[in-house]
Amino acid sequence: MTIVRVGRNRYAAPVSSWRKPAWSNRAKNRAVIVASQAALKVVSRLSERTMRLAAGGRSLTVEGNTLDPMLQLLRIGQRTMGLQGLVDGDVDQARTYVRSTARVMAGADIGVEVENLTIPGPAGPIPARHYRPADSEGAPLLVYIHGGGFVIADLDVYDGVCRLIARDAGVHVLSVDYRLAPEHTAPAALDDSYAAYRWAVVHAADLGADPNRVAVGGDSAGGNLAAGVCLRARDDNALAPFLQLLIYPMVDATGSTRSEKLFGSGFFLTERDITWFVDNYLGGSGLEPTDPRVSPRFAEDLSGLPLALVVTAGFDPLRDQGDDYAKALRDAGVPVDHRSFGSMTHMFVNYALLGGGCARAMAEVNSALRAHLVHG
Repeated sequence: MTIVRVGRNRYAAPVSSWRKPAWSNRAKNRAVIVASQAALKVVSRLSERTMRLAAGGRSLTVEGNTLDPMLQLLRIGQRTMGLQGLVDGDVDQARTYVRSTARVMAGADIGVEVENLTIPGPAGPIPARHYRPADSEGAPLLVYIHGGGFVIADLDVYDGVCRLIARDAGVHVLSVDYRLAPEHTAPAALDDSYAAYRWAVVHAADLGADPNRVAVGGDSAGGNLAAGVCLRARDDNALAPFLQLLIYPMVDATGSTRSEKLFGSGFFLTERDITWFVDNYLGGSGLEPTDPRVSPRFAEDLSGLPLALVVTAGFDPLRDQGDDYAKALRDAGVPVDHRSFGSMTHMFVNYALLGGGCARAMAEVNSALRAHLVHG
């Protein structure tokens, strides 16, 4: 069996040779999905006081940050169901799990107009979804690139997130369904994201948006791709995004940071998950993990990039990557608005649909986005 090097301190077998996942049995897999859906529905109805009591009345504090009660309860529930992270080795089952649980947080009652469309891409049409809030004629446009480790998410998983951004930030949102790994390895996702951004600049007015205020953003892997779009636009001498929204971005595929070790298990996204995502994204691509198309942090020059709204979470294994990238951008002369939410974990953007502290944190993100795009 060939061993493939995928980054510093990271080695993995080819994707096809991962061991059979512990929860590959269909019945067990379905039971986990049903239990997860039920838990999310219950948690969304509880008060924060009840959540604390359900968690045993104890709080979890690390490095001066106290974990949000809802996230602590969800964390306990995940352990109870025997889930170690987002994935357990099987691509199809990981996608099924994420997409099924996302239905609980769909946000269909959030009042924005939604239209499905397709965008010409480098390898064929790219599915996309346009979200238009009320009274938004001439408002800015955010090209949103979803997370999911380049592997497991899609437009439906992020439907509620995009509805929330559109309504509360008062901007058009164009959600991009880029090609996923391992079927399409790096840099396919970046190529699609960049093509979508270039299309959005040309067609913003057709969508009812301001063509002079087209921003790009995303979370986790989507933050990686949003950062990559900004670098490519600068290097191509194309019109730069008005702003880059980077929510707990993965910007260094090689790294083993303190936060990755500290929160590498038990906080939804695990160190093992990160390795698995990187393996799937890079496997067979011929790209090194230090390639800036994979790791924007390794770009030789970060100057000349647009205003960055960087969001990090205190209990996130990617926290230190985001903090470091915000500092590196600032040191390169890029204006940076860095918002750090100490009580949050990875995925708090998705959990915002459940209410509580995640909703308050996302409200602040949307308020900052509105301030920069609409009023700034």
